Amino acid sequence: MRVIVVIAGVAALNGCAAGVTAARVAHAVTAFEKIAVVQSFSPAVSRTPQGLHYMSERFFHTPSPPAARAAGSPQTPAAPQPPPPSDTRPAFADFLADVRKEALSRGIRQEIVDAALSDIEEPLPVVLERDHAQAEIVLPLEAYVRRRLTPTFIRAGREAYARQRTLLESIGKAYGVAPSIIAAIWGVESNYGRFSGIRPTVASLATLAWDPRRSSFFRGELFDALEILNLGDIDLAHMKGSWAGAMGQVQFMPSSYLQYAEDYDGDGHRDIWSTPADVIASIANYLSGRGWKGGETWGREVRVSPDVARAATNTVERRNGTCRATRDMTVALPSRRWQELGVRLANGTPLPASMPDASLVSGSRQHFLVYSNYDALLEYNCAHSYAISVGLLADRIVATGAPAPRARKSRRR
Repeated sequence: MRVIVVIAGVAALNGCAAGVTAARVAHAVTAFEKIAVVQSFSPAVSRTPQGLHYMSERFFHTPSPPAARAAGSPQTPAAPQPPPPSDTRPAFADFLADVRKEALSRGIRQEIVDAALSDIEEPLPVVLERDHAQAEIVLPLEAYVRRRLTPTFIRAGREAYARQRTLLESIGKAYGVAPSIIAAIWGVESNYGRFSGIRPTVASLATLAWDPRRSSFFRGELFDALEILNLGDIDLAHMKGSWAGAMGQVQFMPSSYLQYAEDYDGDGHRDIWSTPADVIASIANYLSGRGWKGGETWGREVRVSPDVARAATNTVERRNGTCRATRDMTVALPSRRWQELGVRLANGTPLPASMPDASLVSGSRQHFLVYSNYDALLEYNCAHSYAISVGLLADRIVATGAPAPRARKSRRR
């Protein structure tokens, strides 16, 4: 399995600089923009209008239209489609006039439309540049996970978990989602709230909606963003996110926000930008809504010899699915069957008989048996690199008896 990391901007793979998209840094995310991580075997991870992060892979959240997320995921597509043979775009001013007219017909207040669109005079060049030209780095799953889950990043996760333990545990209980998984997604999406994007959401979405390659999808997201402003959850000045329109510490596209964002602290605003309670509850609500089952985990690493891997490839059926990652894994089999095939726990001992039915996900050297909750992680971002990283990070954040990893100091001569 290879992972294509699409980086829009300056990539910061090992640390979190002030401009690095949280966790995207570890995610091989850019320092100032989001990146998209796509399985080389996946269809460019497609996402649906329901929720995308702009891939930014959407290592991270993205839909079915373009490339990089699974249907319903909180983010956006990552790999852009080729441009049409001829430029059929209207003048940008004419496009905005049409958007303004439709927004008013949808019931969005005049003052909201005026404030949101009046200062947009032309498409944002940086957004078009990020969308049209993205450098690609091909990494094996193992390399991607290694770069993302650095000792520094894991230690930051443990510190964030300790600070928000009461909130994470109460929300986890209320929504039936493991607190460690919530914390891991929070970390991967925004480095535990340190960076959630600097681009103006409405202007970014207007630019992408005007561009003909994915205009229908982004036009819908643009109207959803205007509806969020209309509802008063956030003001225009603070509605910022990735260059592709993914917003806040959870990196929801506007459509996902409208469906899953939560006002957990009861102040009348679903604030995924700066309120920890709303951020954490929104992640939990998304996972719960996408099928996460309380009291169950995501999966585990297992030992698979080359001969066993070949046998599994030749004898175990592959899954069907709308996103490439769901097709690049086996159907679920009972523990007994995996045991017969020669799969063992990572320490070489037999698989527990009580283990739930599981699917096999394989990198070039590492292998994982994943349970039904793993599908909820793929819904957030349909890439094995993303889902495996989240699962392993969650495990390491709450590992008992494990000291916080120490980052190795560089040696200077």
